[in-house]
Amino acid sequence: MTRAKLQPNSRAVWDLVRQQHGVISRRQLFAFGFSAEAIEHRIASGRLYRLWKGVYAVGRPDVSRYGRLMAAVLCCGPEALVSHGSAGWLWGIVAVGEGIDLVVPHRVVRERLGIRVHRRVGLDHGDARRVRRIPVTDPVNTIIDLACNRSDGRLAQIVREADRLNLVNPEELRSALDGIPRRPGIGRLRSLLDAETFTLTESPLERRFLALVREAGLPMPETQVWVNGVRVDFYWPDLGLVVESDGLQYHRTASQQKRDHLRDQTHVAAGLTTLRFAAAQIRYEAAQTTATLRTVVERLRQAKVR
Repeated sequence: MTRAKLQPNSRAVWDLVRQQHGVISRRQLFAFGFSAEAIEHRIASGRLYRLWKGVYAVGRPDVSRYGRLMAAVLCCGPEALVSHGSAGWLWGIVAVGEGIDLVVPHRVVRERLGIRVHRRVGLDHGDARRVRRIPVTDPVNTIIDLACNRSDGRLAQIVREADRLNLVNPEELRSALDGIPRRPGIGRLRSLLDAETFTLTESPLERRFLALVREAGLPMPETQVWVNGVRVDFYWPDLGLVVESDGLQYHRTASQQKRDHLRDQTHVAAGLTTLRFAAAQIRYEAAQTTATLRTVVERLRQAKVR
């Protein structure tokens, strides 16, 4: 029985190519009914361009970074996942780096120029995700992989960014580590996430504010927690005190200022005290900022004992 001859303008073929960011594999072309001769003809005529063995760009040789990542996955087999720095870029928690990282089961032996292939015993595809239809390690495993070659400061920024993007929060990440078989990166990440060593802040401005809290001899607040349906910068639940630090980048527009006012009003209506410090106050008026904090904290303490 001869296979049906599908034309290159077949809707199913082109739908798949679009979904895969302009690339397709030889195996997929065979599944659509293309013969080896038909594939070679399209390569010779400039309709297919080899990216790696058995994987082609369609219509033009240049593809986006998404297309290169998808092509690398197709090249390394159905169990391959984008990982490490490449996965971090897909998730939006690291800047784009050089090369392409993939993880495959330990039994898979495959090397391709321009692809860093990481083999892992017990690779669990139940944890796999798709970003822009590209198979990728989930945020938890991505951060573990990134912990292998990032500094503590950079790794802390990655954890904060993952939390900001609602991919995984530090508490969920720390809990997940206990259920993952031992491998490089877990130990460093676990140490970083220990309550004594990790403080979740989003910016140098917020880290500076925490330094002022310490200098003032005040108890440390909870950071980046949800209160009354919004996430606040600093929260003292025992005192009912909320403090926000306003960096110019996120608080300069009229609409953002209106949202800030509504947030403050919501907290006040719920019986909380709110303080809002501008960037210049935290950076250049430390004495005034700490004096204000001490005064408000002392007033709230006295109110509690009455």
